[in-house]
Amino acid sequence: MAQIRLDRFLAEHGAGTRSEVKKILRSGRVAVSGVVETRPERKVEPGNDRITLDGRELLWQPFVCLMLHKPAGCITATEDRRQQTVMDLIDHPRKKELFPVGRLDLDTEGLLLLMNDGALAHRMLSPKHHVEKTYFARVAGEVTGEDVEAFRLGVDIGEKELTLPAKLSILRVTDAHTKRSEADCSESEINREQSNREEERNPEEERTHGTHCEDCKCGAGLSQDGAISEVTLTICEGKFHQVKRMFEARGKKVLYLKRISMAGLGLDDALAPGQWRELTKEEMERLQTLC
Repeated sequence: MAQIRLDRFLAEHGAGTRSEVKKILRSGRVAVSGVVETRPERKVEPGNDRITLDGRELLWQPFVCLMLHKPAGCITATEDRRQQTVMDLIDHPRKKELFPVGRLDLDTEGLLLLMNDGALAHRMLSPKHHVEKTYFARVAGEVTGEDVEAFRLGVDIGEKELTLPAKLSILRVTDAHTKRSEADCSESEINREQSNREEERNPEEERTHGTHCEDCKCGAGLSQDGAISEVTLTICEGKFHQVKRMFEARGKKVLYLKRISMAGLGLDDALAPGQWRELTKEEMERLQTLC
């Protein structure tokens, strides 16, 4: 790896801000390959130079990957002059190295990975590697066994080829005009296939419903049969607005969409929309093995 300044290395390992790191260096608490170093501008080569703070070795981690619970209303981009981006939600010492792996639409929430490994990101996004992405969706219209079979065979979304085979599972179909309790609308249904967890319903969900019926704002006006279907969908490619276009090809409209897993990694229950955490060592190893 290329050489970097010692103060940057220390800051990226959580020793403190650049100014705090300089105080630490002046105090003689840092050593490089066994020799006390006080100069912040000293160039070090992570992986070759042994750097210690208070006698504890700081090991360089070349691969950094974060799991973000992307909220609705936030765009998947590294920067934008007009709207909040997912990077605006990140406060990490190596933030400048990170970029989103793929994208989620403005009104879509859920699992988004950010990393600094371009080769791995490319493999994850390439259809030939068949990396699975699973979504929970609330759809206007009754999703049937015919839809399940159509998704399995591939759907014509107006491109040269059909979509790759996808796994569609029906969780529940309800009458859109039937009044449901708050508990019935809870986010626990989203993750029912993964566990019996319960989450509070995200208020952002209301913003994704599009045109509503006048009385109950349930989105029934978008469906001829007045039904609302809750489903999970697993795909292994990422065409533009793919999930929405697949349902539209079947005469239905997505009202709410949340990605709940990618490449075998499930969205952490503890992360509220807008929150993030680093992947664990085991998760990073699993990700690199799967992809």
